[in-house]
Amino acid sequence: MLKAGTVRGMVIAASCLALSGCLSLGGKTPDELFRLTPEETAPAGSTARGPLSEAIVVEDPEADRSLDMLRVPVRVDASSLAYLKNAGWIEKPTRLFRSLLAETIRARTGRLVVEGGDFEMTGKTRIGGRLLEMGYDAQKSAVVVRFDAMLSEGLGPERVVTRRFESVVNGVEPKAQYVGPAINQAANDVAQQVADWIKGS
Repeated sequence: MLKAGTVRGMVIAASCLALSGCLSLGGKTPDELFRLTPEETAPAGSTARGPLSEAIVVEDPEADRSLDMLRVPVRVDASSLAYLKNAGWIEKPTRLFRSLLAETIRARTGRLVVEGGDFEMTGKTRIGGRLLEMGYDAQKSAVVVRFDAMLSEGLGPERVVTRRFESVVNGVEPKAQYVGPAINQAANDVAQQVADWIKGS
């Protein structure tokens, strides 16, 4: 009779083997490139006017090393990370998320929205933060997008408010053709939550 510890080890080993065909540890050029596309956009011909100081400035979110590259992270367990096989980002995911967030805020609020750069010092309403997760969780068979938003208001003494936003898409196979659309869905969900938060502030 096998001991409980032995059985558990066999189950973990089998899971790793099942995932190994979908994970990558090498540097091969990906066959499929991911991007984020907004589900909500401002209609053609729409305009927003006003002084630059009244604009909402969307800053580049911070992120750790796993999201500061063009590979798609797969969280194997609490301490192990791999990358999705045959897939990568067309641009750094933090920059893609910033653009998605800006367009979603523009569409949902109707306000003047600009993205980062030199505008960060002139806009009195700034949204930034830290992108904590945007990838695949192997243990949950799910895509997770998690963002710690920071809303700063005022050119003098600032009022800063933070809030965590998250979206999870369950039941996703660890393959590029399924993970890509799921990440886009979850990222849009988070962006919409943030836009509604700003609109109600």
